[in-house]
Amino acid sequence: MRILLIQPNYHCGGAEIAGNWPPSWAPYIGGALKKAGYANIKFIDAMCEDLPDDVLGEIIRRNQPDVVLASAITPMIYKAQDTLKVVKEINPNTKTILGGIHPTFMYSQVLSEAPWIDYIVRGEGEEIIVNLMDTIAAGNEMKDRKNVQGIAYLENGQLVATPAHPPIKDLDTLTPDWSILDWDKYIYIPLNTRVAVPNFARGCPFTCRFCSQWKFWRTYRVRDPKKFVDEIEILVKEHKIGFFILADEEPTINRDKFVAMCQEMIDRKLNVNWGINTRVTDILRDAHLLPFYRKAGLLHVSLGTEAATQMNLNLFRKETTMEENKRAIDMLKANGMVAEAQFIMGLENETPQTIEETFKLALHWDPDMVNWNMYTPWPFSEMFEELGEKVEVRDYSKYNFVTPIMQPDEMDREEVLKGVLRSYARFYMRKSFLDYPFIKDPYKRKYMMGCLKAFIKMTANKRFYDLGRVKRKGLSADVDLGFDKSKVLTKEEIKVLRANRQEVEADVDFKGVSACGAPRDLPDYKEEISACGAPRDLPEYKENDDDKNNPNMRGMIKI
Repeated sequence: MRILLIQPNYHCGGAEIAGNWPPSWAPYIGGALKKAGYANIKFIDAMCEDLPDDVLGEIIRRNQPDVVLASAITPMIYKAQDTLKVVKEINPNTKTILGGIHPTFMYSQVLSEAPWIDYIVRGEGEEIIVNLMDTIAAGNEMKDRKNVQGIAYLENGQLVATPAHPPIKDLDTLTPDWSILDWDKYIYIPLNTRVAVPNFARGCPFTCRFCSQWKFWRTYRVRDPKKFVDEIEILVKEHKIGFFILADEEPTINRDKFVAMCQEMIDRKLNVNWGINTRVTDILRDAHLLPFYRKAGLLHVSLGTEAATQMNLNLFRKETTMEENKRAIDMLKANGMVAEAQFIMGLENETPQTIEETFKLALHWDPDMVNWNMYTPWPFSEMFEELGEKVEVRDYSKYNFVTPIMQPDEMDREEVLKGVLRSYARFYMRKSFLDYPFIKDPYKRKYMMGCLKAFIKMTANKRFYDLGRVKRKGLSADVDLGFDKSKVLTKEEIKVLRANRQEVEADVDFKGVSACGAPRDLPDYKEEISACGAPRDLPEYKENDDDKNNPNMRGMIKI
């Protein structure tokens, strides 16, 4: 059986600023299929190669796949649907399968919009895809597919969603096939080296209201540190990886395993640097371990600070304060790491004043890098449901962190974008002339100058933040956000849809739908959490007298 994996060709000017990122779903899914005996597998990264549909179509014709798989996050969903439509137009008998977080929760809407998709994989895909492929390969697909857990499909025009497949208990049973990728295409611009995005942990015990990763993975699981570093060793020695970023939502939650992983990296002397996304609270908790983390190669830490006012932190169910965020940034910088702060912009209470306050806060905190992300109300998150008719834009292709989705009460979306772009320009102008060239640590200085190079390059070609939509007119600028007008609803239209129960709802509880349309009630995974969304048993780090005299603890101590 010939199997073709395709990464849809979607671009938005966000994370691509740092280079081309390898889509890790392909090695993980491809590896699971190869382990199950499916050897004829090929991967096409239409996004990295920027392949138009006609060129992609020719590749599909040449390969004549029996099955085509794609994956999609929310902004990629329309392109993924179109990609699989191309497959069906070339050969209607080819099976088309779509996975990823958006179709997992929004399978009803996806299948109604794209009935040419044969199956949607709901949730973690490695075990589900093997079970589905075994059913297809056996020739009993139509009779036995109802027994495959974790899929959705149309049967005689009726939606069927089978009961959820349980989360993968042991992540160390995963066998990613990293050789499926053409590694020369995946270069991290700041270091001009190959980059990988492996999984050390999956899931998140926190329940931030704007996020749905904790719903997708359902349980928090961590890999065996030694086995994970085995994988890193393969990436470094066989595929010449020079930098990696953990795909995990919260890799530092299980401190014991994270420490063991770092120790393993030190012991094996792999000489590779890496980055993570984590919470401010974990940095404060592990203040005494930061020199050890840096020794293990941890270089770049992106912190979910996320709001310029404490009101917004509370809205997002965050558990940090403004002062804690600054302390975490100071500690990372004092220990030779790159501290990156993330801000969420563009909520309905955004004003020109709050945009300026956020910029001043960024100057006060003085992180090495800042990202101003547009608030994106995922259609399967709590906040989307609560915002209701305030979410007028339903053009998911613009749910990409660089496009204002919400309409603030006191300013236009276009003005929000202009304000954020001004913040970017002013912040990195200061860093360019007053900071990066004077960093004492030569490696960090090289890294930051590389980041600056990437920023300048992508700004010049207007790919950064999708700058092509901003047209200069003398001293002013016009902005075309590019929304599909048919997908921008009025508040009254949304109210009517809701009143008539015509708005497509997300299945965030993995209940599924039987062939007769009845929901399936499955037990939910539960974990005791505090009101802010954090588990109640997180360890707390307490300062002692030795810490006060330790220069690596700068930022922890209030003066």
